[in-house]
Amino acid sequence: MATSKVTWYVVQVQTGRERAMCELIERVAPKCLVGECFTPRYQTQKKFDGEWQDVEQLLLPGYVIVDTSQPELLMQTLRKIPHFTRLLTMGETFAPLEERDVEWIGTFTQKGRRTIPMSMGVMEGDRVVVTEGPLVGREALIKRVNRHKSLAILELQICGRTVTIKVGLGIVGKSGTGKDS
Repeated sequence: MATSKVTWYVVQVQTGRERAMCELIERVAPKCLVGECFTPRYQTQKKFDGEWQDVEQLLLPGYVIVDTSQPELLMQTLRKIPHFTRLLTMGETFAPLEERDVEWIGTFTQKGRRTIPMSMGVMEGDRVVVTEGPLVGREALIKRVNRHKSLAILELQICGRTVTIKVGLGIVGKSGTGKDS
């Protein structure tokens, strides 16, 4: 795996236009400016006409992530776009995503397919045990589970703020006695 430093910046856009804005940023930006522009997604399941189907949802609605080493030039490029775009800053400083946030998204996704796969688990009493998927061993991140919507609600620190996000989690049953092994 390459060890080049990834610098991701967050751009706020109109909710519902994330994919279109990524395409527009990539089209307007100089070729060397953008390594990647994406809106992270997560995979879950929804019931349509009584059948469960795989669907993808936005992880961070209203935001896109741009990989660039030139945030000043990115800001100038965003000014040329006739739609709402705002590069997130902390005060007067361009604020890249923190390394742990980049690693978190990068661990579960890959360039060209920034979708977090669905996890599966069981309930042991009132505790969730994830048996497969990206949340295995990361149950401590789960604040709530919505079994009816196949979602785990997580709280993460992103850009210095606590953010509540949803990721796919299917609960396939209950485990034995609920006692710790």
